Amino acid sequence: MNVLIFLLIPIVLFYLASRYYARYIAKNLGEDPARPTPATVINDGRDYVPTKRYVVFAHHFSAIAGAGPIIGPTMAVLYGFMPAWLWVVVGGILLGAVHDFTTLFISMREKGKSIAEVARQTLGRTGFNLMIVFTILMLLLVCSSFLSATAISLTSLWPLSKLGVTGTDTILKTVETNGVVYGKIGGIASMSVIIITLMAPLLGWLIFRKGINTLLAYIIASIVCIGSIVFGIITPVMIQPFIWMIIISIYVLFASGTPVWVILQPRDFINVQILYGGVILLVVSIVSVGFSGAVVTMPSLNLEEGVKSLGYIWPMMFITIACGAISGFHSLVGGGTTCKQISNETDARKISFNSMLLESLLAVCVLVALGVGLKFADYKMIVWPSDPALKSNPILGFSLAAGRLFNMGLGIPVSLGTVFGILLVEGFVVTTLDAAVRLNRYLFEELWAILFKNPKKFLLNPWFNSLLTVVLMFILAYSNAFSVLWPIFGTANQLLAALALITVSSWLVIRGKKYFFALLPALFMLATTITALVVLFKTYLNTSNYILMMVDVLLLLLSAGVVVLAVKTFSKKGKKGEIQPDLAGAVK
Repeated sequence: MNVLIFLLIPIVLFYLASRYYARYIAKNLGEDPARPTPATVINDGRDYVPTKRYVVFAHHFSAIAGAGPIIGPTMAVLYGFMPAWLWVVVGGILLGAVHDFTTLFISMREKGKSIAEVARQTLGRTGFNLMIVFTILMLLLVCSSFLSATAISLTSLWPLSKLGVTGTDTILKTVETNGVVYGKIGGIASMSVIIITLMAPLLGWLIFRKGINTLLAYIIASIVCIGSIVFGIITPVMIQPFIWMIIISIYVLFASGTPVWVILQPRDFINVQILYGGVILLVVSIVSVGFSGAVVTMPSLNLEEGVKSLGYIWPMMFITIACGAISGFHSLVGGGTTCKQISNETDARKISFNSMLLESLLAVCVLVALGVGLKFADYKMIVWPSDPALKSNPILGFSLAAGRLFNMGLGIPVSLGTVFGILLVEGFVVTTLDAAVRLNRYLFEELWAILFKNPKKFLLNPWFNSLLTVVLMFILAYSNAFSVLWPIFGTANQLLAALALITVSSWLVIRGKKYFFALLPALFMLATTITALVVLFKTYLNTSNYILMMVDVLLLLLSAGVVVLAVKTFSKKGKKGEIQPDLAGAVK
């Protein structure tokens, strides 16, 4: 079947969902364009700042669209192209977009509170405490998974023969091993990451201290991106994965403790140029090869190999593709920063629902790129190697597929396109790491306040909590391969989404509103993730992986606690005096 079909059908469905289903949910939530938002009522000039919709959309999308919608589909396509494609399209509409919209809307209605703080009102203090601990665990799994993936991909080598070039007609620096000439693909990305990181404080100083105009900032960011790639081609940096893990850990420790304008914001600003460019290149290339008659060459269904490597398609495929279909991490972003910047209630729907659909579109493009640009044998050798000495490298798998797609559609050299594919993922993996470590620092500070009446001074020190997060992240990443970490991360991430939707449903029940559009996705994801945790527990037990086994059990206990509290809330529905008034009325 022509690849255009797999691109156009989602685009049409996403448009219809945005046009009709999002408005249906908004009506049930009680969307009111005349109602003042927390940003306009509080407007403290620091956190609560009413901002234009397109600016908030850019922030929200760049925050939620990291490596997840690339890595997850790349791993799960082993089950076959069609199951992965269907889950991304259907899940993105009925689960992911609903989750993102409802959690952002309710956080906005509750004066900009996080979903954990909303749980305090709907499920009580115990529910709040459980959500805090659960979120800390989930973020640790995010960090360790991405740290492991980054360290592997930044050291990627690939035979030149597989790129269709020789050592004399490629821009890549090479190394020969056992008579095979390899291109230093990861080395180029390594140099680019280093340069972008070093230049970020300068750009931050120019933007936030010198106040340069937006156009000049974009020009400088683009020059940094292009220059970093050129320097990487000339002088690729090859460092062992373990050393990269140490370097990245030190970087995120430093980045999480410094003011956001120094590294975090300017680095995001530089990296978003690559993200926008990558999405545009993917879409244009797919359209181009589609008009040329290109078809998906990957198997439509490949259950035997998928089950062998990952487990039964349900629940394992559904938790392997996390961010492209539904992601609990998005509720943290929506309730953390986005809800405090919205100037009109209708913007919440247009920002959150549509951002999730755009992320699902990115996941669709990733699947199509893999289906067109990479031979299935090469895909398995990179992402699911049979040799136990080789490590899974999904970032390289996607990057090679993207490089070949760019070459087929736009004539870009495969080697250059592959490098751009790695950079498309790499910058956002590192960005996700430093943002997640920063967020976990806040959560640890809240946790100590819960556990101790008068916490010791050092427990509230930001550097102590950042260091604690980084050390735990490093231990998990060092003691587990990426392919082992990803399933437990995906499960925790989507379990957080299920618990967030349960909180949303409880919020709606208390106010006597319809809630099935949130509760049904919550129940599906709850059944999926709990089943996955049981399956993973057996795996960890058989492999004597006691660290992840303890994490697995703790996630099960935390989720069980939240479910029990939610059942109590639902059981009160309809009883006289139990339906509470709209607590958010105070923002009027």
